[in-house]
Amino acid sequence: MPRNRILVFRYINNSFFFQCDNAKGLKAFYDAIKYGPNHLMVFGGVCATVTSIIAESLKGWNLVQLSFAATTPELADKKKYPYFFRTVPSDNAVNPAILKLLKYYRWKRVGTLTQDVQRFSEVRNDLTGVLYGEDIEISDTESFSNDPCTNVKKLKGNDVRIILGQFDEQMAAKVFCCAYDEEMYGSKYQWIIPGWYESSWWESWINSSHCLSKNLLTAMEGYIGVDFEPLSSKVIKTISGRTPQQYEKEYNDKRGDGQSSKFHGYAYDGIWVIAKTLQRAMKYLNTTNKHQKIEDFNYTNHKLGKIFLDAMNETNFFGVTGQVVFRNGERMGTIKFTQFQDRKEVKVGEYNAVADTLEIINNTIRFQGLEPPKDKTIIQEQLRKISLPLYSILSALTILGMIMASAFLFFNIKNRNQKLIKMSSPYMNNLIILGGMLSYASIFLFGLDGSFVSEKTFETLCTVRTWILTVGYTTAFGAMFAKTWRVHAIFKNVKMKKKIIKDQKLLVIVGGMLLIDLCILICWQVVDPLRRTVEKYNMEPDPAGRDISIRPILEHCENTHMTIWLGIVYAYKGLLMLFGCFLAWETRNVSIPALNDSKYIGMSVYNVGIMCIIGAAVSFLTRDQPNVQFCIVALVIIFCSTITLCLVFVPKLITLRTNPDAATQNRRFQFTQNQKKEDSKTSTSVTSVNQASTSRLEGLQSENHRLRMKITELDKDLEEVTMQLQDTPEKTTYIKQNHYQDLNDILSIRNFTDSKDGEKAVLKNHLDQNPQSQWSTTEPSRTSKDPIEDINSPEHIQRRLSLQLPILHHAYLPSIGGVDASCASPCVSPSTSPRHRHVPPSFRVMVSGL
Repeated sequence: MPRNRILVFRYINNSFFFQCDNAKGLKAFYDAIKYGPNHLMVFGGVCATVTSIIAESLKGWNLVQLSFAATTPELADKKKYPYFFRTVPSDNAVNPAILKLLKYYRWKRVGTLTQDVQRFSEVRNDLTGVLYGEDIEISDTESFSNDPCTNVKKLKGNDVRIILGQFDEQMAAKVFCCAYDEEMYGSKYQWIIPGWYESSWWESWINSSHCLSKNLLTAMEGYIGVDFEPLSSKVIKTISGRTPQQYEKEYNDKRGDGQSSKFHGYAYDGIWVIAKTLQRAMKYLNTTNKHQKIEDFNYTNHKLGKIFLDAMNETNFFGVTGQVVFRNGERMGTIKFTQFQDRKEVKVGEYNAVADTLEIINNTIRFQGLEPPKDKTIIQEQLRKISLPLYSILSALTILGMIMASAFLFFNIKNRNQKLIKMSSPYMNNLIILGGMLSYASIFLFGLDGSFVSEKTFETLCTVRTWILTVGYTTAFGAMFAKTWRVHAIFKNVKMKKKIIKDQKLLVIVGGMLLIDLCILICWQVVDPLRRTVEKYNMEPDPAGRDISIRPILEHCENTHMTIWLGIVYAYKGLLMLFGCFLAWETRNVSIPALNDSKYIGMSVYNVGIMCIIGAAVSFLTRDQPNVQFCIVALVIIFCSTITLCLVFVPKLITLRTNPDAATQNRRFQFTQNQKKEDSKTSTSVTSVNQASTSRLEGLQSENHRLRMKITELDKDLEEVTMQLQDTPEKTTYIKQNHYQDLNDILSIRNFTDSKDGEKAVLKNHLDQNPQSQWSTTEPSRTSKDPIEDINSPEHIQRRLSLQLPILHHAYLPSIGGVDASCASPCVSPSTSPRHRHVPPSFRVMVSGL
């Protein structure tokens, strides 16, 4: 080998000896150029600063430089360093390997953490270019100078799970200490850092961090280091005739106890690169120009310099470090992957840059979870849906309620001709049942969410269930209040003339209420319709322990001005309830049970109002818990509908089964008849009265006479009112001829009611013995077949009484000392009264006065 070749190697030794002293290294190089023989190549360069200066100036001397230890990425710039080669892969050579690893585990989202040093920054910048366009996102890029904790915290805040680090050993200890504090370790995170750290590097720098050794090791567990492979692991003979394993054994034997360098294999392959380059150059010169030899090379011989450059680019052989191939002056070497396991690094795979293949050694890589970490928090949206068992239970209760409503409907229709049911407006009762069933039906729709129907169907249900519930509510309570209004109109309007309020008018009232509902609902649907909205909640850990996060979502029926529309609906329904309360209060004294539902209306309004207020409040507070919300809404609807139907129909059902006549009679009139019967039973016990009662009897007789005269005057007014209420004019001759006897009967009843038991008996006996002494008129015969008899037949009198009695109670009875004016109650059919069953016809007109 020519002498100038050995000088190149000696320069490398000198350069290595000066340990990156820029001044001494450059001086040694320039001295060798100036004073030494001509050198064919420059072999060496360890320190980046010295090597970069020398490599940049080599073009002027037409010298090719080959380095075995300079890994700085800066030297990869071929425009600046066209004559520079290296057998060791660049620091940037790990980036294609990292890309391959990311693709292998399908990690598409990473973050970088870089120390503010040029060497690491250049690797990071090159990595950004490698990942660009490969469908891998760098979600966060962090750099630090001394304290990495803030940057580590930011990475966690951005949900970075795969962290690509570029920092030295000292900073690595601080980084993992911060990772431990932020809990960025374990099964959810994967750290990928440089693999060229010294063995047990953490022991040297543990004191530079504030972590305990065990905490640091805990955070380090499982990290992956990436570095070039010092020696090939393949058992193949190299260009030297030795396998990499044989070379390593021979090297260790000759090294002895001396310090080992991981670059020795690249230096060994570098010698072979130079040898093969010179061999190809000599061969080329022999075939093209036989007069020129490599010994003729000088620093101004550009042609030979170009021949050396081209020959080195053609290098391709298998060395102890693997396949030796250059691409743009960069070594296409082998990159190894190691993993920190149980306080030691274990090789888990390698990347062949020449073939662009990644090989993961079986069963060597160990992740701390059941599977590789996810590249980000996998957010699995989970619909908060209504539980199927809960929906089934409430649907069953709803079906029972609808069956009950159907039973009430059957009862109402079957007994519609019964006096009790007929007086309670059966058609209005049917509407109450219909409204209750519509309210029940809305429960089925409230329970249907995205787990049962599609999004489009759900949006349609938002409108349908609102309409059904609103119309059902108005139908039920509108019908109830309408029939109560009819009772109020009859019993509270004293001056009203003959007027019949038919069911058709009540249906018009209910229709008007529904028309208001429809106007509100149609405007709501046209102006601001209900839409399906999705509310997302904070992420929750997976109950099954998987490396995913659950983001609950909940479907709602909402629109832009939801509060305004609900306020309008609630205001209208509230006014309707207040109107019902007013009617119930005004008709509270109506004493006919078949007509008076005021007590039950009040109870129904109270229960519905309280339950709706509580239900609305609880439903709003539990809107993020669909099961609780649906349960509350369904139970409120079931309770309100059931209690309303039961309060309306159960009392009627019980009364119809036990005593149907009592419910259709005036309670005060019934009490008077019963009292009269009791008085007649006791009259026989006082037949013998002492003489001292005679004077008392005379005084009572004179008072009786005075009251009879007053009754006579009032009877004239009664005849006028009776004629106004009749359908056709009728003669009153019969009534005028016989009213005195009837008034005598009235007075008898009054005397028996107001006097003591003994006085009643005496007065009654006296009047029975002298009926004509008190009156000058006699009673005409009732056996005449005169047409007047037909006018005052029981049928005609019964028809008139149904219209006369309410007015008489209010206008006349208070004046003569009868029942109180506030006790407004229509009379029952005269045929059901004891006075009209087995008594002489002379009592018929008297009953009309009651």
